[in-house]
Amino acid sequence: MDTSIWRPIIYLVCFMAFAGLNAAYLGWCERKGAGRIQRRTGPMEVGFHGLLQPLADGLKLMTKQLLVPEGVDQILFRIAPILAMIPALTSMVVIPFSDNIQGRAVELSVLMLFALASIGMIAILIGGWASANKYAVISAARAVSQNLAYEIPMLLTVITIVMITGSMNLQDIAMDQQGGFWHWNIFRFDKSIFMPVSFLIFFICSVAETNRAPFDMAEAESELIAGFMTEYGSMGFGLFMMGEYLNIVVGACLTTILFLGGWSCPFGLFPGVWWFLIKIYILIFTFIWVRWTYPRTQVYKLLNLSWKILIPFSMVNLLVTAAFIKVF
Repeated sequence: MDTSIWRPIIYLVCFMAFAGLNAAYLGWCERKGAGRIQRRTGPMEVGFHGLLQPLADGLKLMTKQLLVPEGVDQILFRIAPILAMIPALTSMVVIPFSDNIQGRAVELSVLMLFALASIGMIAILIGGWASANKYAVISAARAVSQNLAYEIPMLLTVITIVMITGSMNLQDIAMDQQGGFWHWNIFRFDKSIFMPVSFLIFFICSVAETNRAPFDMAEAESELIAGFMTEYGSMGFGLFMMGEYLNIVVGACLTTILFLGGWSCPFGLFPGVWWFLIKIYILIFTFIWVRWTYPRTQVYKLLNLSWKILIPFSMVNLLVTAAFIKVF
């Protein structure tokens, strides 16, 4: 049997299960984490410390009727939640969890991930526009301007990593950092003195790209009800939320591969998938921590942060990295 087709199919099924569990229990972790940060308990009623609450919420969403309001674009309204979920799920296929756990090795996997991320942005735009709701339309416009602003410094930062590694293959980038934390790109001072700054820029852009607080201007509940998801209920809302949590996982995986050595052990011993999972869940906890610690910013301050600070810093970092590679 030719495994060239079956291998990505099997991996995709496993990633679908992985995505479902993450969407369910990252929501539980977020609610419990928010409770701890805000000095309350969070979910406690369904199961031990609310552990069965995600299953109850999932059953509730699946049993609700999917209502389509009058006046909406019927086709686009139904397509948008699917577009929000599928690109994030497909991205998992090219992410290497270790040297031998990867759905499909793609030579231009970095480029592929950014192409899929742009489809997720289009899903938000379509969902807001098709809803025929003024709050949803404003939310869609904000999401487009925000993603456009933050994709530029993110791409410039990724270009510096590609220049250092000489490859756009995530597997090659991770393999180049094996052997301990002093080989990780965040500490590669022999390539650029600004690598920790690059990591910070990339992490900030990752938070903004997933529309998480304090950058959740597209879903600003106090201003736009629920933003582009205002008219969605049942599994339409559920697919949007699953896509958001899966995008968080993809962002954490990409940050780990580009800057934190992938599956490399910090001490240079016993590299493996468990180190990769530990790193991504520490980053995901940081996502949650940031959301429930900092207040939402204003939309103009949000855009100014990218255009006036992150983009100039990322361009300087790109030039310095190019100079280091050329000279040394």
